Order: sequence, then structure tokens, then C-alpha cells
Amino acid sequence: MPSEHSSRQYEMDLEAIRSKVFTMGGLVESQFREAIECFRSGDAKRAEQVVAGDEAVNRLEIVLDDACSHLIVKRQPAAVDLRLVMATIKVITDLERIGDEAAKIARVSQTIAQRSFPTINHFETVRVIATHASALLHDSLDAFARLDGSQARNLIVQDQLIDHDFRSILRNGITFMMEDPRTISVTLDTLWVAKAIERIGDHAKNIAEYVIYVVEGKDIRHQPLPAQGEQV
Repeated sequence: MPSEHSSRQYEMDLEAIRSKVFTMGGLVESQFREAIECFRSGDAKRAEQVVAGDEAVNRLEIVLDDACSHLIVKRQPAAVDLRLVMATIKVITDLERIGDEAAKIARVSQTIAQRSFPTINHFETVRVIATHASALLHDSLDAFARLDGSQARNLIVQDQLIDHDFRSILRNGITFMMEDPRTISVTLDTLWVAKAIERIGDHAKNIAEYVIYVVEGKDIRHQPLPAQGEQV
């Protein structure tokens, strides 16, 4: 981890914060996996546990935000150190929002489980996009842990694949609803889940962008994305 700060205590405090961030990241990854499994299996009780588990993520966000604020006030980091603390604050926010999206998926799973009329294979509809988003989240957290700017740049482009997955799901969903109005309710629910997964991909991409900000000092948010295969 690059550092220009001379205080050993600062480094210890920052490392303690980063350790908790990765604990939070692990919780969020697990929450997402469990939510998708609930969507596949229709296990309403398991979905309820996923929703309840979001409280632990929310508590970590508050604790970590407070710790980062105190670190800035007490240690007054500069240059790379300050960028790392600011990026960490943003990562915490994105992780909390990913937890919120996972909870949404779990709630939709509960709703679908209450229906007895099997219309479409709702899990198969989102299986691919969920796999892509889960991989992007995991790899973005790995890039943040190692502050690997090269890996982060490669990951940012992958969000386009998730966006493409979502557009395909949306088109297919509209076709289902037009051909058989009985599928409208479950298709709309499935589209809500697909949108939540697409948002998780966006938040994971944000984490990769923060890595570039820390390592290179460049804020590349809101810049046009390159075509797949090109570097950011």
C-alpha cells in the first residue's frame, strides 16, 4: 500500500479501517449470493434472513464512516494517503448500496414464492447477469485490496457486458408479457431483480474507478467508456 505519511499510528489506524472494509465486502458478497440463491429456490425464510442481514452492513457503514472522519481530523493525511481515505469512504457507501440491492432481490424472491402459478423460469432469466455481476464485485474488491490499477482498468469495461445482459433481459421480458399477459406479474418482478443486479454491477465498477483514483490520482467517473478490448 503506497504511503507518504510518517506516522506509524496512522498506518495502523488505516489498516484497521481497511480490514473492516473487507469484512463489509465479504458480508455484501455473501448477501448477494444468498439473495440470488433465494431467487432460484424460492426459499422465503432464507430470503427473510438476507433482508435481516442488511442491518449488519448498515451498522458497519456507520462505524467505518465515523472512523474515516476521525482519521482525517486526527492525522490530516495528504496526497496519496488522503486519496486512499476518500476512496475508502466512497467504497463503504457503494458496498452499503449493494447490500440494499441484495435485500431488494430477497424481497422479490419472497413475493414470487407466494405465487403458485409457474410462468417463466425467472432464475434462468437472470443467471448470466448475476454471474457477471458477482465476478465483477469480487474482482473489484480484490483490486481495491491490492490497489492494482491495471486490474481495475480491465474491470471497468466489464460493466458494459452487464448492461448488455440487462438490455437483453428487458427485451425478452417485454416479449413474454406481450405474448402471455399471465406472465406480467412475475416478469415485472424478474425485471426488478435484473435491474438490482445491474445496479450492483454499477457499484462494483465504481470501486474499480476508486482504485484508479488512488493509484493514479485520476478521477475517471462519468467519462465515456471505451469499447470492449480497449483500455480506459
